[in-house]
Formats: sequence, structure tokens, C-alpha cells
Amino acid sequence: MRPSDLDGLPAGVAGHLEGEGIEAFYPPQEAAVEAGVTAGESLVASVPTASGKTLIAQLGMLSAVERGGKALYIVPLRALAGEKAREFEAFEEYGVSVGVSTGNYQSDGDWLGSKDIIVATSEKVDSLIRNGADWVDDLSCVVADEVHLVDDAHRGPTLEVTLAKLRQRVPSLQVVALSATVGNADELADWLDAELVDSDWRPIDLRTGVHYGQSLHLDDGSQRELSVGGNRNQTSALVEDTLADGGSTLVFVNSRRNAESAAGRLGDVSRRFLDGDEREALADIAEEIRGVSDTETSDDLADAVERGAAFHHAGLAREHRELVEEAFRDRLVKVVSATPTLAAGVNTPSRRVIVRDWQRYDGDAGGMQPLSVLEVHQMFGRAGRPGLDPYGEAVLLANTHEELEELFDRYIYADPEPVRSKLAAEPALRTHVLAAVATGVARSRDALLEFLSGTLYATQTDDPERLESVTDDVLDYLVANDFVEREDGGLSATSSGHLVSRLYVDPMSAAELLHGLEDAENPTPFGLYHLVARTPDLYGLYLRSGDRERYTELAYERETEFLGRMPSEFEENQWEDWLAATKTAKLLEDWANELDEDTIAERYGVGPGDIRGKVETAEWLLNAAERLAGDLGYGNTKAVRDARKRVEYGVGEELLDLAGVRNVGRKRARRLYEAGIETRADLRNAAKPVVLGALRGRRRTAETVLENVGHENPSMADVRADADAEAAARSADMDGEDGQASLGDFE
Repeated sequence: MRPSDLDGLPAGVAGHLEGEGIEAFYPPQEAAVEAGVTAGESLVASVPTASGKTLIAQLGMLSAVERGGKALYIVPLRALAGEKAREFEAFEEYGVSVGVSTGNYQSDGDWLGSKDIIVATSEKVDSLIRNGADWVDDLSCVVADEVHLVDDAHRGPTLEVTLAKLRQRVPSLQVVALSATVGNADELADWLDAELVDSDWRPIDLRTGVHYGQSLHLDDGSQRELSVGGNRNQTSALVEDTLADGGSTLVFVNSRRNAESAAGRLGDVSRRFLDGDEREALADIAEEIRGVSDTETSDDLADAVERGAAFHHAGLAREHRELVEEAFRDRLVKVVSATPTLAAGVNTPSRRVIVRDWQRYDGDAGGMQPLSVLEVHQMFGRAGRPGLDPYGEAVLLANTHEELEELFDRYIYADPEPVRSKLAAEPALRTHVLAAVATGVARSRDALLEFLSGTLYATQTDDPERLESVTDDVLDYLVANDFVEREDGGLSATSSGHLVSRLYVDPMSAAELLHGLEDAENPTPFGLYHLVARTPDLYGLYLRSGDRERYTELAYERETEFLGRMPSEFEENQWEDWLAATKTAKLLEDWANELDEDTIAERYGVGPGDIRGKVETAEWLLNAAERLAGDLGYGNTKAVRDARKRVEYGVGEELLDLAGVRNVGRKRARRLYEAGIETRADLRNAAKPVVLGALRGRRRTAETVLENVGHENPSMADVRADADAEAAARSADMDGEDGQASLGDFE
């Protein structure tokens, strides 16, 4: 079957697809067409990675648009949203408009109503529904990418409830759910009233196996000699073997530290396979990486990239990860060592995948636990890129003959586990029950339970009373905290409840914020940072060896600033949590006091991505605190707003005005301030030589900054940098490197 054989696509699309080399559909794609994906029928496609799931989604969405409808594509990760939107924008020349939404949770996204295809995460879709996005009623088709992630304890419930909301709101909605091969795809199809396409077909052969001793043992029973000796370990030998054959390698390890150290070692292998042009291109990419962050992590990544290797984990800044992914797709970076997050959908295929570590630490279990079959098969699925690789190969590593046999039984020959709903847990239900009441989805307990009966959990459970019991507990909590009211058997959200739902914060976070702010007349930034660090929406820093004594001392020193009762040291669990929040608050205070990013990363044992993640979450929660305090008439909103702006920009109070100018930021604001430019008005009217000097002679940067502040003539043509301003900028940078403002109490 060819694209031109189909009816119901926008004019020109079939020709476009065939022009892109899709001369005939893959078997799973043809099965999806036969199941009615272009005729509005719901479908679950459970097929391996790289087997054409995205085209199945496109056929469903484009045919829905041609029928006059609107389509929504739900992705699991923000990084994927932009990637998918760019992919779908190829159809704009055929009259199909595309919009992507990944930003602020608290927005209604009305502008998306004019788009034919909308791309967003499940959290963003949930937020848009809460904030009254009317265009949701116009949806004809929704695609749920990586729908097996309903099994994820953190993100799964939101995806599950969002799909249930959409199906309740638009009863005729076509649902196209894309999944890796799972053990119970039929259950997912039953839940969504969908046809099932369940296939293990791949466009290129995937070989799987285990390396042990001096041989690679493959799933077809064959063996191939691949010796390890001298300075080479198993991973290095496999990477070198792949590079010698012109391929690239993904290595999955179980921790950030292992990812970084592996990249350092594997760079010694990959650098020998670089030509002159590649070395030059990689040097440019490494320079970009160093410009993202001034941390040791950034420098280590750049050093590895220069040698054709890289690491990838959640501690990296978003820009770091994007540069690594692009360089790997372009086959400039030859090997990437990564934590399992890279297997979750980002488009980074390679010739060979090595699962070096098949166990990881599980805090709940108190030790190392094996990865699930589904996770390992997701990693396997990254092997082989159609059109570029003749095959894909996925390899586990064994140290003993017994382990060789165990890995074949546990992963090579095993089927993936069934996915199970994680909805019936109180933390997951709190926010979704409040949202259901606040948006009018459920105006009574019975209506709420009826809505929840449309979830995957309800179809899987053999104990329906459990969900009912947890729901009642959640309702009691929401009523006790004045977010929901019960009256004559009905349920309604209070003013605060409506606001909490729209702000997209956990009701428990909102309750903590309100309790802390209620009697706080003049809260300090540190006290506010500690308050948000105590909420379940901000994951606090772990206490390392020696931290307990350090942060106990700091807690007593700053006790008067805390908002709420400090627990006793004898309240073991509460005290541990309080100290973790104290550590997190100190990191945020250091950031707001302009402490150098590298110093923060070293002091707290975190990466640039962790710092920015904590900062962004704290800024979002402080915005919620400001809105809630304003709603209840508290008189401390200015203090909250100033603390929010300081953590958002990472500057002292005197720099808030300057740092708010687009393209200025924390470092440039300090340089300008030290050169005598203290406000937006000063910058708008400043002498251009002083601005150029303060910005260290970077003409284009200076022109952009002046343009953004409204300077009447931002051109830097023929302008010479003021020497005194340059000296002041250098001095400001030196202060930052030495720990500008205050190094705190730990020196």
C-alpha cells in the first residue's frame, strides 16, 4: 500500500510522503490504515522503536484535519515537543498549521485555537484544560505518544487522567496511542475502546545479545569473537569494534557519575576515528557547550566532545543536551554514555546500544535492583537507524557464565512486563480530584467516581473500593484545607481551590505555602526559599555525609527566618526533611546572591541542569505563593514578588531592574552596574562606549541589549569601548569567580 492509495488526506500530502521516500507503508502502518486510523477509528499501535509509529500518528491527525477537525499530539517530554512540531511543520505548505506549547502552566493557550495540529506535554494539556482552553471541544483526534508511560509513578497519572478528561469532554474523540511493545497492549486498547495493532516488525534487523569473555553471544545462537585485553574493557572494545565498522554507539549506565567517567574513557577510543573536518566541527560545538554554563560539568562535557564522545543525563542544562543530541545524530559525536532517560523517546538512534549497567540503586528497596524488561527493550530500540545502518545491535555485558545465562533469560528472551496504572495513590489523586471539581467535570462525589471509572486504573483493578477509599481521603483533605466545599451532596471549589487548580500546583504545596505566609509580616528571601523547598512540588537536595551537622547549625542560626514551626531534632523524619529544605534554600539564596554557578555546583554536588531546575521550580512556586497571598489579602505579596524575581534572575535586589532587560541576565547586569549603569533608564541613556566596555567589547551583544531597552540608536559602529568600564567588568567577573556577595556560612 502506497500513500497515494489513501483517500482523506489534505491535497499534496500523499505526494509529499512519497517524495520523502515512503514508497510503501511498513506492515504496522498498513495494518493501522486497515484498522481505520484514517477514518477516525481509535487505535493502539504497540510496535518497536523505529518501526514507523510517528507516520501512523500523522495519518490519523492529517485525515482528522482534512475532515475539518483539530488534532492534539501529546509528548512525554518537553524536549520532544519542539522536535515533533518541527517535523509536522513540513505539512504547513499543504495548509496545515502547527502550534507547540511547552511554557508556563498558568495560561489558557487561546492562541492555539487557530492551529490545526497542537503539540504539548500531558502536563501542559492538563493545565490548558484547567485554564479554560475552549478549543479542546473542537478536537477530533488526540495522539498519545509513549502511552506505556502511564506506568510511570510520577508522570503516568497525569497522562491517564488527561486522556480520560478528553474522552469525557469529546465523546467522539479519536485516540491514537503509540506504545513500545508491552505485555498488555490489549488492555490499553480495551481501556481506550480502540483497535489494536500489535507487531514486532522492524525495518532493519535488530540483533540482541550478551558479551562475555572474548565473545559476543547473539540471540540466534551464534557467537562472534570480540576480544578484550590490554587496556581495553568490554565497553571500550565494543565501541572500537563499532567505530571500525563506521557506526556509532550509545552506552547506558546507571548514574550520572558513571556516564561522565565513561565518556572520559571512551573519548580515548573515539578520537582515533576523527578526521580533520570532524575535529574542527567538534571544537566549535565544544565552544558552544562551554558558553552554556561556567561549571566543571560543562567543561568536562566540552573536553569529551572535542574527542568525539559525550555524556547525557538530567544534570546537564537543556542546551547541553540539545547540542549533544544534534551532534550525535549528525554522527560527529561517535559515542554517548547516558543514563536511561535518553531511552525515553528522544530521537538518538545508533548502530550499537550497550547496556553496561542492568541494575540501578532503588531507595525504596534499599539497594541495587534489576531494570525492568520494558526499560531495557526501550534501550535496545535505539539501535539501528533506517537508511543509515545496515542493522542494529544491542548488547548486555556479563562477567560470569552464570550471568550470561541470566541476562539471556531475564532480558533477551523475555517479554516486556504489562503496564499498570499508578493513579490510586493519594499524591497523584490530590491535584486531579481538585481539578475535576474546579473545572466542573465532577460536581458531586458520585460524578467524581463516575469520571474516575473512565481511567485505566478502573479497568485494571480487582479492588474498586481502593480507588473509592483514596478518593474520599483526598476529598477530606481538600475540604479541610478550604479548597473544596461540600453542600447538599454537591462539590464545588472555593476561590482558593480554583486558583490552586489553575496555578497547577499540588494542593499540598498550596496548603504549605498558605500556612507559611498567613502570619508572615516581612518574610526574608531565605525564609521564602525554605518554604517552597518544603513543598512536594520541589524535590529537595539530599543530605550528604557531613551535611547534617552543617545544616543543623545553619537551621539554628536562621531559625527566626523560617515560616512555620521548626521541628525538634527528636522528630527524626521531619527534622531530616527540614534540613534537606534548608540545604535547598541555601542553594537558592546563593544563586540569588550571584554566587558563581561553578561554585554552587561544587558546593552542593549538583550539575547545571539541577541548579536551573531548582531555580525554575522555585520561581514558579513563588509566583503561585504571590497569587495565593494576593487572593486572600495577605500583605506580604511584595516581599514574595521580590524574592521570586531575585531567584528568577539570580541577582541581588539592586540588579532586579537591569536583569529584567532581555538578553542582559545576571552576569551582564553586574558588569553594567559596576560600570555605573544601575537602572533601565540609565542603560537607555548611557554612553555607548561605557555600555560596550561593560559588555566586554561584544558589539552585537551591546547592540541587542540597547535595542531591547529602547535606546534611540543602538548601533555600535565606530564605537570604542571605554577602558574603565572594561576594567569594572573584569573586576565584576573576578568577584563572581571568587564567590561574589557572600559565600555563606561554610567557608
